[in-house]
Amino acid sequence: MEYRRLGKSDVNVSELILGTWAIGGWLWGGTDDDAAVATIHKAIDIGMTSIDTAPAYGFGHAEKIIGKAIAGRRDEVQILTKFGIRWDTDVNSEHFLTEDADGNPVLLRHNSTADSIVEECERSLRRLGTDYIDLYQCHWPDRDTPYEETAEATAKLMKQGKVLASGVSNFPPEMMQRYSSRVQLASNQPPYSMLQRNIEEDVVPFCIENDVALIVYSPLQRGILSGKVPMDRTFPDTDARSKLAIYKPENRRRVLDFLDRIKPIADGHNATLAQLVLNWTIHRPGITAALSGARNPEQVEENARAASFELTEEETATINAELDKLELDL
Repeated sequence: MEYRRLGKSDVNVSELILGTWAIGGWLWGGTDDDAAVATIHKAIDIGMTSIDTAPAYGFGHAEKIIGKAIAGRRDEVQILTKFGIRWDTDVNSEHFLTEDADGNPVLLRHNSTADSIVEECERSLRRLGTDYIDLYQCHWPDRDTPYEETAEATAKLMKQGKVLASGVSNFPPEMMQRYSSRVQLASNQPPYSMLQRNIEEDVVPFCIENDVALIVYSPLQRGILSGKVPMDRTFPDTDARSKLAIYKPENRRRVLDFLDRIKPIADGHNATLAQLVLNWTIHRPGITAALSGARNPEQVEENARAASFELTEEETATINAELDKLELDL
């Protein structure tokens, strides 16, 4: 496993980072805390020492699980968490309403004001059982709060030693520019995959030019790039994939055909399609690391193997040529 520096900060992360949205349970059909702890332990043991999370993942539950798992091992890991999405039970609001794991109505809202960030940081530190956060990321842009105010708040937390590096998530270049005028911006976390490469147009060039790391999420595009979603697989209305354009029959057929064409490359490295896709992702220009979620130790080991082989220039060119021919109706 290779470790890569986050921009100009002193924080280094594993090129594959353990994503923990699923172990929070919310929107993932619950969670098994013991299995989640074992998953985190396995990740640390095999070198995937960076763990990405957020308070919104299970309304604090994912952070609590991580805190339990890293007790006594804090110096072995890098904790990447977020702020800016708050929740409460006041349902009389224009903000977006959802349900918690028990079916209770919960209101989610953006709040990246200075006071809220300080409060959220203290809560995350308690849940994680630590006195510092390696990378503290603004989860989503809060268009009701000046980005400069948000950035200045994280800069103060860095001066206090509670945060080692400041990052953002889902920010376009103009927002990153404003943010970085008040704090050293270490990273941005946008979605990116073989099938969703729009950040290559503006975000990637900005980050390369300004030495901002890119930690990408959804590299397997909600699982379709794993090759494990056949044409006859159906999804209930409660599954988000039932409404995604990428899962429409015509798109799914084209993606599966594409995966069949690149499968010989995976076979040549004794790798799965998912491992090939992750490997391609973490070696794209400007990409620092990729999130890979797991709910059991076996999945962690499978994901980590994606960093154990090296594609040749010819293999990479073949994959890119096949991608250029792929036409999807999105």
